[in-house]
Amino acid sequence: MEDEAVNNVMCQFTDPEGTPLGAPLYLPQNAGPQQLQQIVNKLLNNEEKLPYAFYISDQELVVPLETYLQKNKVSVEKVLAIVCQPQAIFRIRPVNRCSATIAGHAEAVLSVAFSPDGRQLASGSGDTTVRLWDLNTQTPMFTCTGHKNWVLCIAWSPDGKHLVSGSKAGELQCWDPQTGKPSGNQLVGHKKWITGISWEPVHLNAPCRRFVSASKDGDARIWDISLRKSVICLSGHTLAITCVKWGGDGVIYTGSQDCTIKVWETSQGKLIRELKGHGHWVNSLALSTEYVLRTGAFDHTGKTHSSPEEMKKVALERYNKMKGNAPERLVSGSDDFTMFLWEPAVSKHPKTRMTGHQQLVNHVYFSPDGNWVASASFDKSVKLWNGITGKFVAAFRGHVGPVYQISWSADSRLLLSGSKDSTLKIWDIRTQKLKQDLPGHADEVFAVDWSPDGEKVASGGKDRVLKLWMG
Repeated sequence: MEDEAVNNVMCQFTDPEGTPLGAPLYLPQNAGPQQLQQIVNKLLNNEEKLPYAFYISDQELVVPLETYLQKNKVSVEKVLAIVCQPQAIFRIRPVNRCSATIAGHAEAVLSVAFSPDGRQLASGSGDTTVRLWDLNTQTPMFTCTGHKNWVLCIAWSPDGKHLVSGSKAGELQCWDPQTGKPSGNQLVGHKKWITGISWEPVHLNAPCRRFVSASKDGDARIWDISLRKSVICLSGHTLAITCVKWGGDGVIYTGSQDCTIKVWETSQGKLIRELKGHGHWVNSLALSTEYVLRTGAFDHTGKTHSSPEEMKKVALERYNKMKGNAPERLVSGSDDFTMFLWEPAVSKHPKTRMTGHQQLVNHVYFSPDGNWVASASFDKSVKLWNGITGKFVAAFRGHVGPVYQISWSADSRLLLSGSKDSTLKIWDIRTQKLKQDLPGHADEVFAVDWSPDGEKVASGGKDRVLKLWMG
């Protein structure tokens, strides 16, 4: 009897939030990740076997339990907590070659964005145009003209029916992506340039009608494209708003140079709460649900939906599944070199302060599954953090200039970064190493995006060309 007891270890499986999955179990010490997969799938009665990654004290278990216990001198007297992280059932191939370099813009490319279904691509440029590109032929499809100044930001509606762009002059324009023509007149109201655009999630409203814009003038405005006007002005920030997100619960988050993040309700535009903690400008906001909000009813299978009602229903199912029982999380990145993890629905106080960057934090982004947060900084590094606890996980070093923008692969296994050093780099989350170095641009890379279907990457920058990269 003695012998048997020695070879078993008492384990408690939990989900990434720390919620126990069943009661503690005695497991044989020779069990490794493969065996644990089977045990957890059985424990959860999963009809379809799901892949899991297992973590003990924030370290991935890649060896049998006994090897881990010996190496880390862990007592088998205590219950061993094992975190089970569900993995995507599909795999995205890393992109490794430039499949097209497309000229067209006459000035720097400032933004690139794939449509929610990954079939179309838009870019905004210093030449005052928005361009739509044909991904099948890899050629320019439409040039959208009308802005009077640099196009600073673009955003697709999550139902894929509209594209909105905002310029340095402060006006916004809605476009029909099927024709490249403007839908309606320019939307005027902001007094200074546009810093961000975010659409109301399709699971809250279909077809998509409302989006929010943020401006250097300190206001955010909610626009209704069917009324073609600003319906609510969110004013209260004392300095420029730098970023805006429309959350899955229906609230709007704005980050500002006044060091605060404000949370607004969207029926009358009332301020609900203020998130304070940063000592300098807030530069970037990320939501744990961002990927499902961006893609709405579209997923990696490429299935299409016949009606707005069906879209809304499917989008809501995807949102609820992704969010689980946990509150929506928000991460903010700042000029004060730090980041904060918040659960705004729960508290106005941050859950964690995330420190480690040596320069301002330019861009923060949650992985599609919400398990990771990545941050890009002027300190030339990209850092990886636990998306639930905010704990530091790894630093990716390799860029020799500031990192401007990052994007995730749909399966949350790979991270893309674009830098002033003219390269794109792809990082492997599992090995925490550089997976692919993608040189090719002649100058700074300002904008990168990985298509939601995972098939391709787009990049643009100072050399005026748009590059497409494939696996």
